[in-house]
Amino acid sequence: MGIEVWLAYLATAIVFSLAPGSGTVNSISNGMMYGWRKSLASILGLQVGMGFHIVLVGVGLGTIVAKSALAFTVIKWVGVVYLVWLGIQKWREKAALDLASMSSSVTASQLFRRAVVVNLTNPKTIVFLVALFPQFINPAEPQGMQLAVLGITTIAVDATVMLCYVTLASRLSGYIRSAKIMSGLNRLFGSMFIGCGALLASARA
Repeated sequence: MGIEVWLAYLATAIVFSLAPGSGTVNSISNGMMYGWRKSLASILGLQVGMGFHIVLVGVGLGTIVAKSALAFTVIKWVGVVYLVWLGIQKWREKAALDLASMSSSVTASQLFRRAVVVNLTNPKTIVFLVALFPQFINPAEPQGMQLAVLGITTIAVDATVMLCYVTLASRLSGYIRSAKIMSGLNRLFGSMFIGCGALLASARA
């Protein structure tokens, strides 16, 4: 893989990670509500889910999922239900003036598991990778190493972008001063999760 091919993929991966989605909403919500340190666990969880998709694509299972209407539909609706559930939980979350107290009520392991599920139940990631990877792989060269480079690049870029989202959101949390604002934010992020679920529900293989 030449450096120019890798740079082209790097630019594509950055655009993919910057695009709004359930992972982005999850990162911004966590950063604002729980701070950037605890939210690192959620970023790790997102990358574990992403890594699982990359491995599936690498061994060929991703192609099967992308072409199988049943497999795509099952994963899609599990993701839809989960995102809507997260949205409802956010809507029902009580407003809190003390962000530190609210942060202590959620553990890093809970944020990690939640983030893993968010990415695992997004079949569009598999479809994207299946469609994208072949465009940057040279069939005349060992494919294993090329897949590893593309996979590591994807995870590194996504982790960096999510860290930026989390850090920015964490700093914005300092401007939260009232229960009314907290309640509004909870409903905003709840609606965004439900919106992501609706977008996923409309996705086609």
